[in-house]
Amino acid sequence: MVPLWIRAGGRAWRRHHHCYPEARVLAARPLSGSRRQKSTFDVAVVGAGIVGLALARELSLLHPSLIFGVLEKEKELGMISESEKKRAHCLLIIFTQLIVAAEQEEVPRLKALYERGLQNNVRGLKLISSKEIQEREPYCRGLMALDSPYTGIVNYRQVAFAYAEDFQAAGGTVLTDFEVEGMEMAKESPAGSKEGMKYPIVVRNSKGKEVRCRHLVSCAGLFSDRLSRISGCSLEPRIVPFRGDYLVLKPEKCYLVKGNIYPVPDPRFPFLGIHFTPRMDGSVWLGPNAVLAFKREGYRFFDFSVQDFIDATAYSGLWKLVLRNFSYGIGEMYRACFLSAQVKQLQKFIPEVTVNDVLRGPAGVRAQALDKDGNLIDDFVFDGGTGDIGSRILHVRNAPSPAATSSLAIAKMIASEVEQRFEL
Repeated sequence: MVPLWIRAGGRAWRRHHHCYPEARVLAARPLSGSRRQKSTFDVAVVGAGIVGLALARELSLLHPSLIFGVLEKEKELGMISESEKKRAHCLLIIFTQLIVAAEQEEVPRLKALYERGLQNNVRGLKLISSKEIQEREPYCRGLMALDSPYTGIVNYRQVAFAYAEDFQAAGGTVLTDFEVEGMEMAKESPAGSKEGMKYPIVVRNSKGKEVRCRHLVSCAGLFSDRLSRISGCSLEPRIVPFRGDYLVLKPEKCYLVKGNIYPVPDPRFPFLGIHFTPRMDGSVWLGPNAVLAFKREGYRFFDFSVQDFIDATAYSGLWKLVLRNFSYGIGEMYRACFLSAQVKQLQKFIPEVTVNDVLRGPAGVRAQALDKDGNLIDDFVFDGGTGDIGSRILHVRNAPSPAATSSLAIAKMIASEVEQRFEL
């Protein structure tokens, strides 16, 4: 987990990175919907990711007299295996994090990160020498490092369940298996309604079912630009999916890593770079890389969607990004195919790691917002539209990182935007 102050720019919520104590432990169990199903809402939130659930929770606490709903296309809010249930006994484990300068040219950037951290009141932050690095991480090599002693590893799936339970306890409704396919302004009141056109937005799913609401907030992640198009709002910025593949240290080699080890971010390139992350179950993840995904939910190497591929490759912004970072992109693709190339990067920090010490691990997909000039959007984009329906919709785009880390603070920021736009 990278501290929020590492990223340049951003809003005030980036300072609220010690938000974990506000989240509580929740028994790991699938939530398949609210106990009280409703079909009309004052505000409906599309997307039950961690940002959507945190926002729904925040709004329901701020406005207990209003009716809120969350619409989620999956059949359940997360599915946890039995083995994960047994392992998920703790919500937060504290590890020291080192951001390591392995080369001389990285030292000035490391010192700049240190100054930024001080400005953002990051607790306990300090620069340490090569000798001190080895005192903390005996197998790590570097010229200098930034030591952040209050970095946590969090089970974010558990956090999301906690948000959902809080939301439902406050009277909110979660409708799963509800993939939004259309939305429009109603032409007449719903049958049997005594409130007339109080809920003028009609939202339909792929199975023909519908709900109605006064206002709608889209927190749809990988599909946020498509929901914007469905609602008649702007398609820009586009969402371009990047898959990140992880390696995993073999269990007998996990002693090589005690805490989080990160590289110094290079502002010339769009992604953070490969890093070492201990997990709550005792495993250690290495990575991720960053390659263009040919499917928006393509978590496997060969996953492919014709529509997603065409959407991405037909977008001029993507080609401008590719041309600007051509050698970097080729390198990432090469490392995605060959373990030895990824391990070579890891050896910059822990020389003892070999190809025989790692296995291919899980993958994630980053919903990266990209403008038509090929610029990666570094902060949130809030937009609505024109006309009756556009003025009642708020689209939240580009919350890939650090959305989970700062979900409570981000929810407060979005809730403030919702209150102002919709005059709640």
